[in-house]
Amino acid sequence: MDCTYCGSNVHQNTPVFVQEDREFRRVDVGQFCSYACLSAYIDEEGLNDDTERESDSGDTI
Repeated sequence: MDCTYCGSNVHQNTPVFVQEDREFRRVDVGQFCSYACLSAYIDEEGLNDDTERESDSGDTI
C-alpha cells in the first residue's frame, strides 16, 4: 500500500490512515507513511482551513 503523498510503502514507518464521513458512512480518503507526509499533504492541498474536526472519541480537534 503506497503513501498518498510520497508513494512509499506505508508499512515501513508508522502509518496514518485517514477517513471521512460521507452520507452517514466512513470512506477511506488517504494513507500516509508518517505524520510528516500527512502534514505536508494537508499544507500542499490547502486543507488546513481552521475548521473544527471531530476525532473518533468525539473530541473536537
